[in-house]
Amino acid sequence: MIEPGGERAAVPVVRIAPRTAVVLALVSAAGLAMFCWPLLLAPPAAGVAHRADAPLLFVLILPLLIAVVLAELSAGGIDAKALAMLGVLSAVNAALRPLGAGVAGIETVFFLLVLAGRGFGPGFGFLLGCTSMFSSALLTAGIGPWLPFQMLAAGWVGLAAGLLPRRPRGRLEIVMLAGYGMVAAYLYGLLMNLWFWPFSLGAGTQLSFVAGAPVLENLHRFLSFTIVTSTLGWDTGRALTNLVVILLAGRPVLAALRRAARRAAFHPPATFAPPGPGGRRRAAGGTGEGAGRSPGSPDAGGLPG
Repeated sequence: MIEPGGERAAVPVVRIAPRTAVVLALVSAAGLAMFCWPLLLAPPAAGVAHRADAPLLFVLILPLLIAVVLAELSAGGIDAKALAMLGVLSAVNAALRPLGAGVAGIETVFFLLVLAGRGFGPGFGFLLGCTSMFSSALLTAGIGPWLPFQMLAAGWVGLAAGLLPRRPRGRLEIVMLAGYGMVAAYLYGLLMNLWFWPFSLGAGTQLSFVAGAPVLENLHRFLSFTIVTSTLGWDTGRALTNLVVILLAGRPVLAALRRAARRAAFHPPATFAPPGPGGRRRAAGGTGEGAGRSPGSPDAGGLPG
């Protein structure tokens, strides 16, 4: 299939079958509910944030990743080359993350996640987001109750990047990805603040969570909290990092990813030539049954000369 710009349409590296889409939707809905529980449920009086449901979400995400890989393998949607690409990019992101962690919100892991989701499709973007956070946590000893939330939120960033409109190309595409990178950075910070907000300030402040208060009141308190503590600082640093890096390096990196996808020939289509005189089909590329045989040989289906 050729796109309007004269380029061949990208084939998703990880195809999302209908059953896989249903699993992703259900798990995403459950994960979003776990992020937003402070607005719906009263937290325990004391204890560590999400001490009960964070391990549950962690146990939920890892089987999901395995289920996606196994489902796509059984459906022929992901091959060894796609798994190798996933491992390489996860390792690159794991190495990039410590370079900016803890420095004014500068995080270099998200720009590659956005570009890979765009170049390789939403399924690959979701897997890369989850595996990148997990591998970088192993590298930096960052395993804790926050990790499953980071994995799910980063997976959503890569998933949404692959769902962006396909038509923009060239500079317009890079501008679109840079704008998306900024928006995703703020949304990622907002979600990560929401999961621990009820336990971060204690009671008695204007920004504290009030158990049993109306949803709109707690939502107003949370937005005030996240703007003061995160949005104007760490989230803005993350958003500006995404903007600058994607604008400067997005075009060559995206071109390199797409070139790698073309050379790797993910999911090459099987085409066959019309049946020969003997009724046998022959692969169009000369790799099927009967290829390499002379037309006059009995095995080729023709008559001996």
